[in-house]
Amino acid sequence: MTTPIFYRPSVESTQLSQYVPVLLLGLVAIGFAGGTLLVSVLVGSASKRSKTKDTAYECGMLPIGEGSTRMSVKFYLVAMLFILFDIEVVFLYPWAVVYREMLATNANLILGAMLSFLGILFVGYLYALKKNAFDWKK
Repeated sequence: MTTPIFYRPSVESTQLSQYVPVLLLGLVAIGFAGGTLLVSVLVGSASKRSKTKDTAYECGMLPIGEGSTRMSVKFYLVAMLFILFDIEVVFLYPWAVVYREMLATNANLILGAMLSFLGILFVGYLYALKKNAFDWKK
């Protein structure tokens, strides 16, 4: 009596099959976005347009003046600095997660990498302070 040979999937095929739900979710998202746009065009083309309907409406007031005001460059500078220091937190979190595991094998490497990263970031912070980048009044 021979024993049946069972199919045992390889590691590559099982790992690839784990991405099928992500691919299906992406296809559903693209289909939903395209379907919503298509329905909007079909329903929107049936309505009658007039100049009154196409006029911008905001809080019951007639639109007067420019649609957007000019922002100070200082606002964008502070926003970019916020993004810079926010990225620091993004890099600190995974480092903190693997710190204990890597401490047993590469203690100097993991601590040195983070200290150099924080040192470079601190130099950037000092430069921003020297240039009065955090002063809103100027």
